Amino acid sequence: MSFPGDNGHTRMTPSTASPLPADEATFSALAERHRRELHLHCYRMLASVHDAEDAVQETFLRAWRSRETFAGRSTFRAWLYRIATNAALDIIGRRPSVPSVTEDGNRAFEVPWLEPYPEQLLAAPAADEPEEVVASRETIELAFIIAVQQVPPQGRAALLLRDVLGWSAADSAQLLDISVAALNSSLQRARAVLGEHLPADRVAWSAEYDAEERELVARYVDANEDYDEDGLLALIAENARWAMPPDPVSITGAAEMCSAWKEGGFGTPEFGELRCVVTRANLQPAIGVYRRRDGEDEYRPLAVDVLRMANGVVAEILTFVPGQFEALGLPASLPPR
Repeated sequence: MSFPGDNGHTRMTPSTASPLPADEATFSALAERHRRELHLHCYRMLASVHDAEDAVQETFLRAWRSRETFAGRSTFRAWLYRIATNAALDIIGRRPSVPSVTEDGNRAFEVPWLEPYPEQLLAAPAADEPEEVVASRETIELAFIIAVQQVPPQGRAALLLRDVLGWSAADSAQLLDISVAALNSSLQRARAVLGEHLPADRVAWSAEYDAEERELVARYVDANEDYDEDGLLALIAENARWAMPPDPVSITGAAEMCSAWKEGGFGTPEFGELRCVVTRANLQPAIGVYRRRDGEDEYRPLAVDVLRMANGVVAEILTFVPGQFEALGLPASLPPR
């Protein structure tokens, strides 16, 4: 199992040693040129935008403090990746274990810390950035991010370095401080685990939808704003899954999902009126849902639904709390119609 590399390189080639800047401002400017790609790498490791930001900040701090250890055996960029990977592994090591089932015996959502990745962070880099940051749909969609979290930390790092970034086995092993044989063994196990957790419809999922996707999103928006339960059921795959991290509950089945929404008040006068704004996250369609209750003068953020589509229907809905609105470029409120 392999994925297209993010930057088109097949390996991270060492270069001639050059001294690092001695003053902090110049050093920071040099490191900042790699922020975007390091942030994306840490996000894949951690599945959290906020944790990825913490990891990158820690990377720059560690790099500055240990700049004298940079011996030029690799590029400055590769050295930063090494520090960033270790910073991410440290964050993973501090996380609590995740139960596989909830207290009532239902399947638990595997990644309660999951956050959507804002589309603007995947935009084309500035002209002075040394590496183009191109995220393939296969390796940034939430289904991949969730699946890769099931891989043990070292294997996760190996898989991302080899199959996503396109590093050589030798460079990946050097970064992880293990032998090439150990790296290959870890990578083999990681690919097997990833294959078990990726959606079975991955071929259809990785296709580009364009007009079909836009039409499906428009129908999803209309069904929500009109409280059209039948319309929603027609759009959602029978075996679709819905989760709302960090809530541990994961619901499978279109009918079960709609029942849960109705139990939460969806469609009742007390629930209020809904308006939706379409955006994107993780190279997927995302819908910012706003609500206005009686007596309120504006629509306020309610939730963000990130959709995964397959075979012309919605195969998965991941719903995130309103705190994600600003990061996804959604307005803080909407005026009355």
